[in-house]
Amino acid sequence: MSGAKYALRFMSGKYEGGEFPLLPNREVVIGRSSGIEMTLVEDMVSRNHARITTFDGEVAIEDLGSTNGTFVNGERIKRSSLRTGDRILVGTSIIKLVEVSGDTALAPMSPKPSRQGTSSRPMSGSIEEIPLPDLLQLLSTSRKTGVLSVMSPGAHGRIHLREGQIFYASINDDDMLAPDIAVFRMLRWEQGDFELQPAMDIHVPNEIERPTAHLLMEGVRQLDEYNHIKDRIPPMHETLAVPTPLAGLLRDLPPEQLDVFQLVLDFGSVRGVFENFDGTELEAANALMELLDREFVIVH
Repeated sequence: MSGAKYALRFMSGKYEGGEFPLLPNREVVIGRSSGIEMTLVEDMVSRNHARITTFDGEVAIEDLGSTNGTFVNGERIKRSSLRTGDRILVGTSIIKLVEVSGDTALAPMSPKPSRQGTSSRPMSGSIEEIPLPDLLQLLSTSRKTGVLSVMSPGAHGRIHLREGQIFYASINDDDMLAPDIAVFRMLRWEQGDFELQPAMDIHVPNEIERPTAHLLMEGVRQLDEYNHIKDRIPPMHETLAVPTPLAGLLRDLPPEQLDVFQLVLDFGSVRGVFENFDGTELEAANALMELLDREFVIVH
């Protein structure tokens, strides 16, 4: 990292959009106290929370015994070296280490105004900058409680957390969609904004029981597999049809393919299949590709 110039870019929270330059061979203390190098005025930040050092070409961060902890890429740390792109969680601020040119003008690091006042500004940001899998890992390992509201083009998702554990999720307030399926679908979203809102007093009959770490591992596995095959899936706007005569016998189709076949009849589009399938998007994609390969369904 020798010779490079770095800054801390605030991706969420009351200082979102601000940047703090890191000069070589310096020590920066982060905390709530006045008179230190980086003052973050919020309740979840300790008076002397963490220290960042830039000696011998290494950028490193050390927790100073804070009450709520310091997290790097979702892991609580005592000390950790930092690389470009690493995400730090201090209080409700998600901070990214970025490389900057010598003549870059940094935005001032000052609280953003909010209707409730700067002290109560929620954790918020863009999922283009902080992908949902990374964000949920941060919220889980830091044991956050609240509702993660995610606004994506054409959809509104809510993920409910209790001390870091995801116990319920929904998309467009659809209670018929299984909550773990809702989480898996939201993990694929690449555009939109998020905000961690206060917890809601809700009673749901089907809470997610598996540990959040396992839920995210399965969701990321499905996301990786989906990304491998997504180029073979027709665009969402494409129209689907059933040819006549059929290429085979319906009784030879497994249940998931039969369900997708029915959705093609009912909705006639790729979007209709994905939005109304009861299982995961990966299962829908695999079933649809098989039907297309076997010519039970065609792109019309």
